[in-house]
Amino acid sequence: MKNWIFRALATLVVICALPLQAEESIVRLATTTSTYNSGLLDALLPSFEARHNLKVQVIAVGTGKALRMGEAGDVDLVMTHAPAAEQKFVDAGFGVEPTGLMYNDFVLIGPAADPAQIRGNQSAVDAMKKIADSNSLFISRGDDSGTHKKEKGLWKSAGVDHRFENYREVGQGMGKVLQMADELNAYTLTDRGTWLAYESRLQLQLLVEGDEGLFNPYQVILVNPSKHEGLNTEGARALRDWLISDEGQQQIDAFKINGKPLFKASAAR
Repeated sequence: MKNWIFRALATLVVICALPLQAEESIVRLATTTSTYNSGLLDALLPSFEARHNLKVQVIAVGTGKALRMGEAGDVDLVMTHAPAAEQKFVDAGFGVEPTGLMYNDFVLIGPAADPAQIRGNQSAVDAMKKIADSNSLFISRGDDSGTHKKEKGLWKSAGVDHRFENYREVGQGMGKVLQMADELNAYTLTDRGTWLAYESRLQLQLLVEGDEGLFNPYQVILVNPSKHEGLNTEGARALRDWLISDEGQQQIDAFKINGKPLFKASAAR
């Protein structure tokens, strides 16, 4: 009888321990919809997961929400593209070990008819002003993402009130915004990676690119373990280290759609 009770208790201990073990094998990554919609993470993460016996849980949201999830301790690390917001996140003590990862750029796309006549403009700020002055339809993410933050900065630099009659904030990720802009024959700002991933499905055209002000750098930042209990900081650091390793950086550079690279690896290795 005593042996039966001992075996039952031992089994219960093992069963109770299983959820904790499973949870420890998960790394929670909050990242932008641009890295998710482009297909980059689907290409990168299987190699990391197989090598480290870890599972990455990806939460694809705007940069603002990703950083708020980090502040709340709901994720183990963030991968975002809004330098000013990221610096505030780190300065406030919520993030540690910020590391440059890769970059691409933003582009302005719109209808082939180009009613605002911005095609080939070398200044993104001037192009935005023309869109507002012509009251052309513009679809904004409106979600506090890195792309939305960049867009608001361009309107401010242009010295115009972006809340003109045909300005629409939709609170959606980049893929959805591209689809909506295509359906409505509207202008929008997008990161190049997501544009290349969706380009073949859309009638819209790339109209403005190459302005230095459209540079779009990405960082990976660990959530500060001193702020929250239960973070998988070891797993998060392993993911960060793999992303900036020679293998990870080479895979970022090698990721292409229709022969076009979406991101340029930039970690100092």
